[in-house]
Amino acid sequence: MSQLAAHVRSVDPNQIREITQAAWATPNAVVLSIGEPGFPTPVHVLQAAQETLARDETGYTPNAGIAPLRAAFAERVSAQTGQDTDPSRIFVTSGAQQGLHLAMSMLLDAGDEILIPNPGYPTFAMTARLLHAVPVEYPLHPANGFQPQIEEIEARITPRTRVLLLNSPSNPLGAVFSPDLTRELVELARRRGLWILSDECYEAFTYDVPHVSPLAYDGANGGRVIASYTLSKTYGLTGLRVGALVTPAGLEAQLSTVMESIVSCVASPSQYAALAALTGPQDYVREAAAHYRGNRDAASAILEAKGIPFLAAQGAFYLWADLSHVSGGDIRTWTRQFLAEEGVAVAPGTAFGSIGEGWVRIALCGRRDELVAGVTRLPGVG
Repeated sequence: MSQLAAHVRSVDPNQIREITQAAWATPNAVVLSIGEPGFPTPVHVLQAAQETLARDETGYTPNAGIAPLRAAFAERVSAQTGQDTDPSRIFVTSGAQQGLHLAMSMLLDAGDEILIPNPGYPTFAMTARLLHAVPVEYPLHPANGFQPQIEEIEARITPRTRVLLLNSPSNPLGAVFSPDLTRELVELARRRGLWILSDECYEAFTYDVPHVSPLAYDGANGGRVIASYTLSKTYGLTGLRVGALVTPAGLEAQLSTVMESIVSCVASPSQYAALAALTGPQDYVREAAAHYRGNRDAASAILEAKGIPFLAAQGAFYLWADLSHVSGGDIRTWTRQFLAEEGVAVAPGTAFGSIGEGWVRIALCGRRDELVAGVTRLPGVG
C-alpha cells in the first residue's frame, strides 16, 4: 500500500477520544472525559430546523452564511465587545473547529509558525500540522495560575512566527484572561506584527469574572484579531456544527473562496436552527451556566476534602486537577487503569501538552450525581 502524506502521519492520536471511546465500551462507566452538554435541545431550535426541511430549503446558501444569522452573530459580538461589528465581518462555519482550520488556512504558509498554549486544546497543534505549519508552544505554568506570560510568549517569536493563538475561557483549564492581560496580548501582537486567532468557544460561561475578547482592543473594523465562536457549547448544539469567524474588514472575498474549497457552506437547517438559538429565548444558556457553576462547586468541595490540588475554574465547564501523587509520571496510563478499576473516565492532562503531565481534566457538564460519584472515586492525597 502507498504511504500516507508525512504531515498526516505526524498527527498524534487524540488522547481525549482514546479514553472516551474506552469508556463508552465499558459498561456503566462514569464518563467525565468529554465536554458534551447534557441538556435537551430547546424546542424552538428543533422546530426551526424541522421547518427548514418542511419547506424544502435544502439548497446551497451563500458561502458566508444566511444574512439573518450573520446579523445575529454580529449583534452578539457587538454587545460583548462594545465595538459595532458589521455583519459583513461574520463568516458562518461548520463549528468552531472548522473555523479554526479556515482561519489557519488563510494565515499560515508551509513552514510558518503559530504560537499555541501548553496546556491547550489538542486540535490547535493537529490543525497546524495538517496545514504544513509549525506549532510552537508557549507555557502556561501552575505557578502563574496557568496564565500566559508576555515575556515567555515574546521569547518564542521568530521571523517565521505569523499567528498567536489565544483561548479564554480555556479548555482544558477553566482559566479566564483578565481585561489587562487581554489588552497586553493584543498590544504584543501589534508590536510584533502577528495575527491573533482567538478561540472563544466558552465565551458564554464565566463565573464572577467577565469574558473579554481580544476583539475589544482591535479597533472598530478589526486589524489583526480573528475570533472563532461556536453554538456547540453555548446552546448544546454539538451535532449541528455551527460556529462563526469574526474577521477584520476586507477579507470577505478571500474567505469565501477558501470556504468554497473546503465545505462550500454550512447546512441550511443547521443555520436556521442557529438563528433561532441566537434570537429566541435564552433560558438554556442561563440554566446551563447555573448548572455548570453548581457542578464546579460540588466537585471542588470533594477535591478539597481529598486534598487534591486543582485550579479554581473561572470559566468553561472543566476542572483541572493534579493527580501526580498517584500517576507515577504517566498520567495517560493511569487514566486507563483508573477507568478499568473504578469505572470512571477523566481526560489525561498530556492530551493538552507536556505541562499537563500528572493532571486530569474533569468535565462538569453532565449530571451532578454522576459527577459526584466519579470525583468521589479519585484517590486523595495521603
